[in-house]
Amino acid sequence: MAKKSKTVFVCQECGYESQRWSGKCICGAWNSFVEEKVVEPLEADVRRRATGSAKAQSLKSVGTAEYERMDTGIGELNRVLGNGMVRGSLILISGEPGIGKSTIIIQAAANLASKGERVLYVSGEESEEQIKLRADRVCPNLSDNLFVLSETNMENIQTVCDNLEPAFIVIDSIQTVYSDMIDSAPGSVSQVRLIGNHLMKLGKTKNIPILIVAHVTKSGDLAGPKTVEHLVDCVLNFSGERDQDLRILRSYKNRFGTTSEIGAFRMGEKGLEEVQDVSETFLENKEEKTEGSVTTAVYEGSRPVMFEIQALVAPANVGFARRTSLGIDNSRLNMILAVMEKKAGLQLINQDVYLNVVGGIRPEGTGTDLAAVLAIYSSYKRIAPKKRTLAMGEVGLTGDLRSIQNAEKIIKEASRLGYEQVILPFRNAEKLSFNDLNCKVFGVKSIRDAIRIFEA
Repeated sequence: MAKKSKTVFVCQECGYESQRWSGKCICGAWNSFVEEKVVEPLEADVRRRATGSAKAQSLKSVGTAEYERMDTGIGELNRVLGNGMVRGSLILISGEPGIGKSTIIIQAAANLASKGERVLYVSGEESEEQIKLRADRVCPNLSDNLFVLSETNMENIQTVCDNLEPAFIVIDSIQTVYSDMIDSAPGSVSQVRLIGNHLMKLGKTKNIPILIVAHVTKSGDLAGPKTVEHLVDCVLNFSGERDQDLRILRSYKNRFGTTSEIGAFRMGEKGLEEVQDVSETFLENKEEKTEGSVTTAVYEGSRPVMFEIQALVAPANVGFARRTSLGIDNSRLNMILAVMEKKAGLQLINQDVYLNVVGGIRPEGTGTDLAAVLAIYSSYKRIAPKKRTLAMGEVGLTGDLRSIQNAEKIIKEASRLGYEQVILPFRNAEKLSFNDLNCKVFGVKSIRDAIRIFEA
C-alpha cells in the first residue's frame, strides 16, 4: 500500500502549521509561510520507532530531562543498569543455559509487582506451570500484579499488552517469538530483526521497559543478528562456572549508564543472592602466603575487585612445553613468558606453565600482568612471598611497567583488607599522597625491580 502525502504550510517564525497559504501568520509575521510535504505513515508499519508524521527539529530546541528509573528491588542489578531500569528502555540479557537468567528475571518481576507495578512475563519456552514452580521457589510472596503468558505469536502478545497495559514486560526468549508478517521460522535473522523492531516501537511509544532474553552460541557469543545488539539500549551478560555458586552480571552496552559496573550474585536454594563484598568471595585464603599465588585487583565501576592469580610451573616431560591459561588470554600469557625470559633471565622454554584466575572471573584490560609475572616467578623458584602482597601493572615488551587507572582507590582497599605491601608502576606511585596507609607502597619501573621487592 502506497503512503499518502499532503501539503502543509509552516511559518518559519513560530512554526505554526496551516492547511492553506496566508500572507500573514497568527504570530503577526508577513510572508513567513513555507510549503512542506508531509507523508502520512501506515498505522500497521511496526518497523518505525516513532508515531505520527516524520518531521525534523532543531537539536538546540530539544529538551533534556532526567530519565525516570524503576527500582528492581535487586541492588546489584540496579548497579549494573545504572541505578535502576529506565522506563521505555530495551534491555537484552544473555548467558549460557542454567546460569540464572530466568531466575533473576522472575525475582525482579516479582519485586516490581509487589510495589504495585503491573508486570507481564511472556514465555515462549516454558508453560505457565513451569514458571509458577520457579516463582514459588525463589519468590516467597507473589503479587496479583504479576501476569504470565505462554505465547510465541507477536500479534497475540501485542493484543495482550494493549488490554493489560503492563508497566514492565519480559520476553523469554526473542528467538522463540515470530510474526505473521513474514513466513520465516522463529529464530531466523529476519524474524529476530522484525520482532526487535516491534518491541522497540512498543516500549518507546508506551514508555514501557522491556527485558529481552537471548540465546547464546557454543562459543558464548550472542545468537542471532548483531542488529538486535545495536537496536537495544542495554546489553547484559551473565557469566560464571556452573559448578560454582558465584555469578557475574556485566553490562557490555548501556545508553543510560556506565559499562564498567559488574554485579555479583551467589546461587542458593532460594534463587540468586546478592554478593556485597566481591573481593571477600574471591580471596578465600587471603591470610595464607602460598607459593605461586599473588593477589591483584581491577576497578569495576565504583568498587575495586580483588582476586588471586595462581601459577604452576613444572618441567616439560616430552615434546613442546604447554602454555595454558584460564581467565587471561593465552596469547597474553605467551607474551609475558617471552618478556620474562628476555628481561628477567628465566629459562622457561622447557617448562609447562599453567595460569588460573581464581573464582572464574575474566578481568578486562592488562592491569593484571605484573601479578601473573610474580605468580609464575614464585612457582618457578618455589618461593612463597614473605609478606601479603598485592601487585598490579601492565607489562610492556621492554620489561617496563605502564601505569594503570584508579590505583589510589585500589590501594585504599588493600590497606583496609590488611595487605602489607603493594607493588605497582612507578608513575602511579609518584602521584600518591597517602599518609594513613597501613601498607607499604613500592613504585617500580621494570619487572626486575618488582621481582627484587617480591623476594625481599
